[in-house]
Amino acid sequence: PYLDTLGGGERYMMTIAEFLSGEGHQVNIFWDDPSVKNKIRERLGIDLSRVNFVENIFYPKNNLFIRFKNTRKYDLIFVLSDGSIPFLFAKKNILHFQVPFKGVEGKSVLNKLKLTKFNRIICNSSFTKKYVDQEYGVTSQVIYPPVAVEEFKPGKKENLILSVGHFTKSVDYQKGLIRPLHSKKQDILIEVFKQMYDQGLKNWQLILAGGALKEDESYVSALKKSASGYPIEIRTNINFAELKKYYARAKIFWHATGFGEDEVKHPERMEHFGIVVVEAMATGCVPVVINKGGLPEIVTHGANGLLWNTRSDLVKATLSAIGGQAIKSQTLWQKLSLQ
Repeated sequence: PYLDTLGGGERYMMTIAEFLSGEGHQVNIFWDDPSVKNKIRERLGIDLSRVNFVENIFYPKNNLFIRFKNTRKYDLIFVLSDGSIPFLFAKKNILHFQVPFKGVEGKSVLNKLKLTKFNRIICNSSFTKKYVDQEYGVTSQVIYPPVAVEEFKPGKKENLILSVGHFTKSVDYQKGLIRPLHSKKQDILIEVFKQMYDQGLKNWQLILAGGALKEDESYVSALKKSASGYPIEIRTNINFAELKKYYARAKIFWHATGFGEDEVKHPERMEHFGIVVVEAMATGCVPVVINKGGLPEIVTHGANGLLWNTRSDLVKATLSAIGGQAIKSQTLWQKLSLQ
């Protein structure tokens, strides 16, 4: 995992670590900074107090002998792929893909050799599985990310539209990329909300929340400048408790990852699953999300949410939710979202 960022993949992996350690298993995480435990608890609400952090042996500088020596003692190693496949020598090995990698030489002779050491390959969605199976020549299994929906409760709903995601402008996934993040398109959401506000949408607020690193500061500053003068709030690096309060208050949840991108050429730029959408739905938010990537696996248009393809669609779907039965029947929507 890449624990500086704490995205969906990290949440997936840390949830597994929390569960297994709670069941009495000894769990080690290959990461050099154990102080990240506190950040994970605060930002993700995951308790790793029973988990050990050990030296990260997955750096390129470590040779194969070191990898063999350090991994052969484990009963099981569960690894999150960054597009590459490591040599592992535990009794059992599981390879997990969060990203639908494409064009990373997945079927190379070396990768085929490495894959012989893995007992199972897991993907976070059918969308990811489609591209992983094609790229690596494997048959993976889909296990959707765990979401503790019982922890998310609706509160007193306000005229609030919420979107949650990392503040990263854009990125290309390439083999060996250190920080594989895709843009959540907050700039597009700000533009659409401003358009709606200028055309008469009053008494509504847009809140954009998510993680941001130092290298994201210029993008966040540009977003704040664009949002100036409008009822738009940008919150970075908020804790898990505060995020749940926003979910509880919001009536509508927006998601735009993949907008303006070619899904076939660049599947990695889509939302690969959408944990935040599930969390929002659990609190009774009406999801108004882009019809791309893994999101249609969560939201069925007109049944438990609304899907859109263009900016015009987003405006129409949002106005439909605001003025129609969706907002008036949020208890029903919450029930449907949990089924």
